[in-house]
This record gives sequence, structure tokens and C-alpha cells, in this order.
Amino acid sequence: EEFSKITGIPELMKTTRDEPDYDLLMKMRIGVLKQHKLGMKEVHQIVAKMNALEGAKQFLDWLRTKAQVAILTGSYYDYIGPLIEKIGNPFTFANSLVIDKDGMVVGYKLREPDGKIEVIKRFKEAGFETIAVGDSFNDVKMLKGADVGILFKACDALKKQEKDLRCAETYGELKEILKVLV
Repeated sequence: EEFSKITGIPELMKTTRDEPDYDLLMKMRIGVLKQHKLGMKEVHQIVAKMNALEGAKQFLDWLRTKAQVAILTGSYYDYIGPLIEKIGNPFTFANSLVIDKDGMVVGYKLREPDGKIEVIKRFKEAGFETIAVGDSFNDVKMLKGADVGILFKACDALKKQEKDLRCAETYGELKEILKVLV
């Protein structure tokens, strides 16, 4: 959404909070980047101007004193590096973009299908208790597969669909939920 605001391209405002079909969403995004002639050089310049959600770093700093933190994202290493650095470089599990010789995004490569739930399963197999926090339709399997799943700043349609999940709208609310868990 921040990328959309900076570029002024409204189509890029659509996220997995709006479109549950990840492949459809990514094909649309890649097409929009091509249409506007935005290659990785331009993407990196735009991402460098972006900030993490207000309060994210402070929240993660607090959480790291209580538990191991991992970011499981449908985003891309090629894109999110500067943002991950701004929140203290937690362990991050992401995907990769396919970039042609001219620096244009021509596709994407998932680390594995359903990567978020697969990582949760592996953490649990290794004996970890898992608490997952997410805001999008592509987080539902992860949230339901974790020992505890929490929707954070989720859209109304997702909250309505997943009434059994806990919800938080602010980092303060999320912290209160987690205080009894970690």
C-alpha cells in the first residue's frame, strides 16, 4: 500500500488483504510494474523511502525479549530488505522475484507452496510453541496451524470470515494479548 502511495499507482494498493488469489494478485502487480516501466532499480529507490508501520520496531524489540521472532511473509527478499533492516533484521522467510537482464520483474518464485504453514509445521515439529500474527487471507492457514493465531489490523471481510481468531487493531492490543501467552 505504501508503494502505491509513493508511486501514485492505485492498482498497487491491492494486497492479499483484498485478493485471496496470490497468483492472480502477483500477475497483476508484475503487469502494472511493466506497464509503468518500473524495474528493480526504481523499486529499490521507492522502497528506500518507505517506513515500517509506526510502532513496529518498538513492538518487535519488546517481543524479542519474550520470544524468538520470525517474519513469514509472502513478499520478496529482493524487495523488503530495507524494511526488514528498519525493524531490526529479524529472521525472515520470504520468496524471490524473477528479474530479467534489464532489471525488470518478469515473475516470482515461491520458496515453497503454502510456505507460511509449512514453516509453522516445521517449528512445531522442532518442539517450538507457535504464535502467528497476520492480516491477510494468505495468512489464514498459518494462523489456524499455529498454537495461537491472531489477526492484526485485518480487513473486515477477513475478520468476518475468521470469527474464531483473536483480533487486535493496535500494537498495544497485540501486546496485551501476547503478555499472557509469552
